[in-house]
Amino acid sequence: MHPMVKPALRRGWRDLHTVQFGMTPAHALTLGPVDTATGSFLDLLDGTRGLELLREEGRRMDLPDGHVDRLVRRLSRAGLLDDSRGGGPDADALREKREVLDRLRPDLAALTLTTSEPGEALGRLAARGSMRVQVRGAGRVGAVLAALLSGAGVGEVDVRDVGQVEPWDVAPGGLPAEAVGDRRDETARRVARRAAPDRPPPRTVRSPLGEAAPGFGLVVLAPRDDVAVHAPDPSAVEPLLASGTPHLHAGVVEGTGVVGPLVLPGETSCAGCLQEDRTDRDPTWPRLVAQWRSGRQRRVGACELTLATTVASLAAAHALAFLDGGVPSSAGARWEVSAPGLHWHARPVRAHPACPCGAADGGKEEHISADEGSHETMAAHGPSEGSRRKAGTKRPAGTWRAHV
Repeated sequence: MHPMVKPALRRGWRDLHTVQFGMTPAHALTLGPVDTATGSFLDLLDGTRGLELLREEGRRMDLPDGHVDRLVRRLSRAGLLDDSRGGGPDADALREKREVLDRLRPDLAALTLTTSEPGEALGRLAARGSMRVQVRGAGRVGAVLAALLSGAGVGEVDVRDVGQVEPWDVAPGGLPAEAVGDRRDETARRVARRAAPDRPPPRTVRSPLGEAAPGFGLVVLAPRDDVAVHAPDPSAVEPLLASGTPHLHAGVVEGTGVVGPLVLPGETSCAGCLQEDRTDRDPTWPRLVAQWRSGRQRRVGACELTLATTVASLAAAHALAFLDGGVPSSAGARWEVSAPGLHWHARPVRAHPACPCGAADGGKEEHISADEGSHETMAAHGPSEGSRRKAGTKRPAGTWRAHV
């Protein structure tokens, strides 16, 4: 191990004997009391020295025997240490691709803030390279979302859609203006490949939109049709449920952006649960949906550029959180934001007993908090580590790991 204080956390001294790591309440921690020699020793935890060399440096600085090991353990337990050579074989391979890693360094720094084990962040970042994601829909939301996932290091991002690029599909970071008239799906795949730090070769997946997606760790449904965003058709995702493929809904409808639910088949609520719940609350719901789906389609729907980009970004963040091993807050909920107020709020989507997906019987939408352990003199500046983790959801061990 080559310990390194996570460089993403800025360091500052609250007083002569108390050092604070990090600025924001979500990640800031304080360490104290810290004597002058220990404070100087912290500068040596930069990833260039192994433990044996650090012990030698400690002896030269007249630190007590065992002090270096105790300090490293405390910092590691608090999630403040990284390992400059950790992460396993995939991480070693990524280190050898210097240009690729340089592109991903901001993402790596962000991952160090949400992981605790030294070397874990680079291991997760490297694991993204062997993951496969499919995005269904290549409009203003889907094409940008695909580029974001690819740019964040996901190894294969396939995009599926029909028709050709229209002028109103064009968006910064998404489908370019020069592609108007080209096939929409092929253009979106090219955009995703260009965004990749390690550009993969072109790959064509030929299967109808309604079929299952074998081998994909996640499918993101980002339809251009606003009715499909507002009222997802349960029959359209039946193959995904049958194959056990996790999928995430996202899109824009009439000035409202939607992200979620993230569906873990058999465990969390799905489009069918959403339909059943809405019908319980409003018996006329099926009649309205039938009219919306069969009525004359507007040529261009309301999909404001910045709102579409915001939805694409949040959906990509939820997708990456899942691919990295977590269960984001979109599992069992739809996050919505509407113009002009732009206040995000979550609408729970509960597993419905009448839905054949089975989530109401076997769902495990549980929130697991990590063991907070012994605090010693390490204290959180702001919410405790335990309370921060309770705000999210940790994926139950052995379930819903992305295909690699």
